[in-house]
Amino acid sequence: METKYYTLSPAENSKLVKIIQIAFGVLCFGVAIFWMIFNIRSLKADRTMWITIVFLTGFGFYQVWAGLGRATKFIEICSDKIRLKRNIILSAVEIQAEEIEKIELYPFNLIIYFRTKKKVLLRFGTTYQDTNELIKDDILNFCDLNSISAEIMVEKL
Repeated sequence: METKYYTLSPAENSKLVKIIQIAFGVLCFGVAIFWMIFNIRSLKADRTMWITIVFLTGFGFYQVWAGLGRATKFIEICSDKIRLKRNIILSAVEIQAEEIEKIELYPFNLIIYFRTKKKVLLRFGTTYQDTNELIKDDILNFCDLNSISAEIMVEKL
């Protein structure tokens, strides 16, 4: 089985957009530092400036992180493992086939149960349903290849 990579983010950005994100993030950092240095006396009197500085710093960090391509959520299915990034800040998790007890596939998510009785939930989203079906098909192929129990679940409303 060849490696299959699916992005779970809305869209891939072009290089120009990534460069603009990084520049905007650096600009946000710069404004936060400028705000803090030149208004240091006011910071003691006005607590709302701290909120502004924290927001600009956090937003700048996110823009740089996204511009570097680190904020992309994805699932990568190989013949013997699954790499999964569910969160824009945390790193990807690598799940070996021998660690998996079973996988339940729902219309908009999947749950991976480990032999250690832990589980991982992956939410697909509703925007790209065609991609969701491709992911489910590849997960079923992965389960067949590695003798893992897979159940297709139907959610009742």
